Amino acid sequence: MRVLIVRNSFNPAAIDASLLLSTYLVSQGIECFAIDSVDAEGAVADDAPARALRATPFDLAIVLGGDGTLLSCARLLGPTDTPILGLNYGNLGFLTNERTCGAVEAVAAALAGETTEERRTNLRIDIVCEGERDPWPEDDAPAQAADEDADQLGEGPIDLPRADGSTRSFFALNELAVTRGENGRVIDIDVSISGASLGAVRGDGIVVSTASGSTGYALSAGGPVVSPTSTGLIVVPIACHTLRARPMIASGNDIVCVDLNGNSENRNPALFIDGEPVKLDGRVRRVYVRRGELPTRLLRYRQRAFFERVADAFA
Repeated sequence: MRVLIVRNSFNPAAIDASLLLSTYLVSQGIECFAIDSVDAEGAVADDAPARALRATPFDLAIVLGGDGTLLSCARLLGPTDTPILGLNYGNLGFLTNERTCGAVEAVAAALAGETTEERRTNLRIDIVCEGERDPWPEDDAPAQAADEDADQLGEGPIDLPRADGSTRSFFALNELAVTRGENGRVIDIDVSISGASLGAVRGDGIVVSTASGSTGYALSAGGPVVSPTSTGLIVVPIACHTLRARPMIASGNDIVCVDLNGNSENRNPALFIDGEPVKLDGRVRRVYVRRGELPTRLLRYRQRAFFERVADAFA
């Protein structure tokens, strides 16, 4: 058995807990790998270390930190179907478990199958930059990802070829945020959901979120709090200069298209995935967001109800 530990590298308590857990796992004959959260940040850029770790099969991932550390771990693992046990050594803990017990006790319960599992919807984000072939031209907007019950997993996402023949796609557990760029100018956005255009808006940007991300950036932008078991995609405009821009919840099979072609060179948008900037080698033309092929598996141990934690967090 192989276990990955991702610890908040700036939290002494998380580092101490990782040393304790490493000793415990080795004593149980379990192969253990521990990395700092900063080493997981390359997952957005899909650098070589991130690809190497993702190619390593793990039976369990343990996160020692807050929600940000768990997001880094989830991006690092991507759609690998590895269960994640998060223990809160940070501030917000919507994704992690509360530390009402010792770290060894929680990990022992996970190894013994005494935890419950939440299957969280994640996002597959495909980006088309200037000069690259768009698989869905303007007159052929994408329909739904799959004609099936929204509670079931959709079909595998398409690949968007780049000019060099590779693909540019990203994983997110919480959200994609398209915002004003470094010059601070408002941007023009044309949003469609499964081929149905919602019209063009001008403002600070837009957030496309999962239910897991509904308590993050989407909430700050005025979106709803959604039960984590929901498979729908949440679309929230950010400070738009119109009275008709409202948050919406699409189905789990919808494809959200964010068209940025209307922006001039001095209105260059910035893209963020789970709070991390996306570095691209060209101007973004379109972004396609859909539900990921495999859900993210979060393990729960003695956890309170979701809305009870929400009420406490925002009291």
